[in-house]
Amino acid sequence: MNKDGAERRGLMLILSSPSGAGKTTLTKMLLQKKELDLTLSISDTTRKRRSSEADGIHYNFIPDPAEFTRRREAGDYLEYAEVHGNFYGTPRGPVEAILAQGRDVLFDIDYQGARQVREKMPRDVVTIFILPPSMRELRARLERRAEDSLETIVKRLENARHEIGRWADYDFVLINDDIQKTFDDLLAIVRSERLRRPRVAAGVEEFVSGLLAEQT
Repeated sequence: MNKDGAERRGLMLILSSPSGAGKTTLTKMLLQKKELDLTLSISDTTRKRRSSEADGIHYNFIPDPAEFTRRREAGDYLEYAEVHGNFYGTPRGPVEAILAQGRDVLFDIDYQGARQVREKMPRDVVTIFILPPSMRELRARLERRAEDSLETIVKRLENARHEIGRWADYDFVLINDDIQKTFDDLLAIVRSERLRRPRVAAGVEEFVSGLLAEQT
């Protein structure tokens, strides 16, 4: 029995967006709302750990690419990709264990990863794409972060146009022109998806059987 009052299988909540559209901020806001009881999926990666990162918290760091390949070929990943010569993948086992407890898993992955996860577990996935209010505002946000060179910002904007073109692949699309409103919309999506009939069918079926057996 979970906090919604009925037994249900957990859901996989996937957030995607171009860099600078607000996905990271929204992910943090969702995780900070403790009553949601969301678990962030931790990816495996073969890239080197940065000094600010902790193994098992930011990523599961796998120094041997051959070990990643072995896991991939064994079907251990829900999704995987190669980025700048490094491999990233979402381990299947931990995710399925959380879903079986009736708890939900939050993913911060791109459209390619979202497509792979949907192909493997279509009934458990809810996908949300976050759009910027304009390309001009997206550029301004990237510049305000002061983390990238002008060349990198231009490259991110080029990638953003390609990613934005995939918006129709998603279940929900939100335009992030106000972070609090977008967050409120996200909360509404999570709460409604938790009540979708296929997710609560087992618990509701038992309740209805008892309801119909009552004497009036």
